[in-house]
Amino acid sequence: MSAGGTFALYSLLCRHAKFSLLPNYQAVDEELSKYQNPCQSTAIAPSQLKRYLDKNKNFRTILLVVVLYGACMVMCIGILNPPISVLSSLDGLQLRVEQLSHRTVVGVACAVLVGQFALQHRGTYRVAFIFPPVVLVWLLSIAGIGVYNVIHWNPRIYRAFSPHYIYLYFQQTGKEGWLSLGNVFLAITGTEVMFADLGNFTAASLRVAFICFVYPCLVLQYLGQAAFISKNFYAVPASFYASIPELMFWPVFIMASLAAIVASQSVISGAFSIVKQCQALGCLPRVKVVRKLRWIHGHVYVPEINWILMVSSLAVTFGFRSTTLIGNAYGLVSIIVTLVNTWLITLVIIFVWNQSWNLALLFLLFFGSIEFVYLSSSLMKIAKGGWVPAMVSMILFSIMYVWHYGGRLRYMYDVQNKVSMKWILSLGPSLGIVRIPGIGIIFSELVNGIPPMFSLFISNLPAFYHIAVFVCVKYVPVPYVSDRERYLIGRIGPKKYRMYRCIVRYGYKDVPAQDEDFEDNIVTSVNCRSPSVVLNIPQICLIEVGMNYYL
Repeated sequence: MSAGGTFALYSLLCRHAKFSLLPNYQAVDEELSKYQNPCQSTAIAPSQLKRYLDKNKNFRTILLVVVLYGACMVMCIGILNPPISVLSSLDGLQLRVEQLSHRTVVGVACAVLVGQFALQHRGTYRVAFIFPPVVLVWLLSIAGIGVYNVIHWNPRIYRAFSPHYIYLYFQQTGKEGWLSLGNVFLAITGTEVMFADLGNFTAASLRVAFICFVYPCLVLQYLGQAAFISKNFYAVPASFYASIPELMFWPVFIMASLAAIVASQSVISGAFSIVKQCQALGCLPRVKVVRKLRWIHGHVYVPEINWILMVSSLAVTFGFRSTTLIGNAYGLVSIIVTLVNTWLITLVIIFVWNQSWNLALLFLLFFGSIEFVYLSSSLMKIAKGGWVPAMVSMILFSIMYVWHYGGRLRYMYDVQNKVSMKWILSLGPSLGIVRIPGIGIIFSELVNGIPPMFSLFISNLPAFYHIAVFVCVKYVPVPYVSDRERYLIGRIGPKKYRMYRCIVRYGYKDVPAQDEDFEDNIVTSVNCRSPSVVLNIPQICLIEVGMNYYL
């Protein structure tokens, strides 16, 4: 998919099944190189059902609601992950420094969080070179400690791989065992956003690294903890730090703190990407998006969101002061994101990969049933911390849906009240006003026709520029659009009217050009003399105005 996460799945459905609610689809968009579907099967697609759902507005609305709620939950992960990562890494201090109070640990965690968010505007690329060795040493160290604990405490712990022990666990614990599943799920949290931000890596590289290195290291560490706990039941509340040999404690503590910062950074970057994608979908007000590295796609920084995340993370840290309560909230958020992605993948199997319904239902029943069991346990923790992400996600969802709904109404109004071409032609080439040298750039969301506001220009302005360019910035359901495919140029009306349309296409992970660069690119594209372009603006017109534009 070349980009991952909830929006990547939704874009596949919009691209190949036409499930988008915005009526700005153009057939020419399918000619984009990224529009191709390399995973599509040659099987016969359920075209009748697809056509029915394409016309069913209720289904498309439900799909959008699910996607937006999943995005809200990912934003909640951006709030919860930094506090729980930093707090859990610092909890070991109280085991070695007995006079250290928990309040001091919370204060240190808050200081670390403030520092991390305050440095976001400088770009992580300045210190990113230390991230790989930190993660590498951290994973190797916990794997080594796990192997040590297995050998030292219980070499037979490998028997825990047998499903028989799952049965014994629930037989002995009953309801308490079921309630503990919400905490068990925390062992795999992070995987739900592993593909949310692919600015630095490819999906294939992440899969290989996880399967061949990360996963084995984690399994060895969990086996080691289980072996230690089997002989030291008293250490269950702080089993990780308690299981570390005395000589290795401080090096591991330092690496744990650094690894927590790296883990938090990946989630923060993912939150920035989600905000950028929500804007592209028309579900959030426009905020400043800064592209830190021009040679890396998707590496963005959103100032307003950064400070909101910082304040929210500090509030969670001060409010909960416990990794247990934050873990309850984090587990609920993670399982909901996983369920949303499972449902979307089921639709992708049917409508994008054109596989059979039986395969899709088998996938949904197998993974969905497992995830539903975890969800049922996590829902019981709402009163113990889970209410925070539930409340925050509903606030975010309300903002997103209302903004998207208002944008649809605005677009439909423009479509229904387009300026008649017959009226424009009746005014003559001068449009009934004085045409002065220059280029007027009129922004509009319409991909066809003349926006209603242009009639106000003509009626109320004594003069207008010699050349009028209607610019539509449009987001298409692909992650990126290459520069050579970005601009669509066309003439509106007869040549002597000098009215043109420029549709600027961006992918949902593209960062638009800023200010002067954007205007320069438009004029360059409109003035291009390539045979594939149907118009030319005389170079003398550009020279006369000195590249001044009316916005």
